Amino acid sequence: MSLVDNREISNIEAGSRISEASAGDFFALLKPRVMSLVVFTAFAGLVLAPGTINPVMALFAIICIAVGAGASGALNMWYDADIDAVMARTATRPIPAGKIVPSEALAFGLVLSAFSVAILGLAVNTLSAGLLAFTIFFYAVIYTMWLKRSTPQNIVIGGAAGAFPPMIGWACVTGGVSIDSICLFLIIFLWTPAHFWALALFKMKDYGAAGVPMLPNVSGVATTKTQIVLYSVLTAIAGVSPTFTGLASVWYGAFAGILGLIFVAMSIGVYRMDENDQKMMPAKKLFAYSILYLFVIFSALMVDHYAASISHLGGLI
Repeated sequence: MSLVDNREISNIEAGSRISEASAGDFFALLKPRVMSLVVFTAFAGLVLAPGTINPVMALFAIICIAVGAGASGALNMWYDADIDAVMARTATRPIPAGKIVPSEALAFGLVLSAFSVAILGLAVNTLSAGLLAFTIFFYAVIYTMWLKRSTPQNIVIGGAAGAFPPMIGWACVTGGVSIDSICLFLIIFLWTPAHFWALALFKMKDYGAAGVPMLPNVSGVATTKTQIVLYSVLTAIAGVSPTFTGLASVWYGAFAGILGLIFVAMSIGVYRMDENDQKMMPAKKLFAYSILYLFVIFSALMVDHYAASISHLGGLI
């Protein structure tokens, strides 16, 4: 019996009982750690965009983006309940743990999706709402329901879903898209493969048991390590690109360049890792550093932006 069949049977069985889920269980369904990253990068896009936005509208925008991200997480957990139950890393999630009925998770995700898009469109602008709607659709349908189970390039293509938030934040202020917001998109888009493939290396058994065609399981460890180095280099280049578009200063560019060199050096450490290494510490260290890298890069962009604003204001005075 396939995993999909198991999920369908579980949905039928779960539909006949009453959920005993707590508020905490529903909050976990929103993937709060992923949501926090989405909110942070969306906020960065909103801050870095030229122009101004009413603080109340900015707050509405961030809340809507957060809710939309959570809705995507809920829909992802609903569809992936079968493979989540197989993987040790995800077995304690609300649905496989039996805390939330699958049909409730689906309804929860759909309602939050509609709510977040509608409010963002009414309170801010239609472009940002359209981008949010497309992001939810891309993550829940294109990535979760199609790419994740069909191709080892799932993370590469699917990474676009996680890269849209700064563009949405930018659109909230400007009502449009620019080369600068595309640079913000590319930083996350090119960062995603190295980040997730580092995880996939030391979680190969989990993904293999669940039947998810992650690159290490399909193409082997050697190919994966080569791809990690490639995408680390591309990430480092994307990280300094805001300097060349005029979004950030040369000081930011130098700082981002150092961070990027560290990223590449750590990826080379993964490349040199013995294939018989069971602990895979270089991959674990790269995975941890990649999270720090993204946080610091976007923080540096905002600090640089405010420093430039203060300098400009001082010049006017």
